[in-house]
Amino acid sequence: MPQQAISFHYTLTNKTGDVIDTSRQREPMVFLEGAGQIIPGLEKALIAMKKGESGNVEVSCKEGYGPYDQKQIYRVPREKFPSDMKLKNGNLLRIGQENDHKTVIVIEIDDSQVVLDANHPLAGQDLFFAVEITDSREAATDEVAHGHAHGAGGHHH
Repeated sequence: MPQQAISFHYTLTNKTGDVIDTSRQREPMVFLEGAGQIIPGLEKALIAMKKGESGNVEVSCKEGYGPYDQKQIYRVPREKFPSDMKLKNGNLLRIGQENDHKTVIVIEIDDSQVVLDANHPLAGQDLFFAVEITDSREAATDEVAHGHAHGAGGHHH
């Protein structure tokens, strides 16, 4: 069966109904089926839907960003950071090499260490999506070759 390129709008909320993100004020999100561009639980639900269909999708943390992992908490000596670096809780930092890096968030700072969290901000949370499929079509050969869907207007990278 050919891969699909699916466009959709979404509103993402947490279990208490707080809106985390929405695409409603921008262009629909586009993904290539099977390319790993969106979380597995959401992709599974969307590929079963048809153009024009709307619905609610609940994605368990297991099929979203995974469980919260305490092994992803790193305690780094403060002297490993430049002395003029203004660190504060909530800062996002990229660590590692250019082609192999992680984004981490600073969660604690004291005189001797900086505590970094490499978990995705939504790890450990069940996610709730209100979705609307705005387009669903067979992916073009170049989209499959590139491993991602090309949005409106074609290829952009």
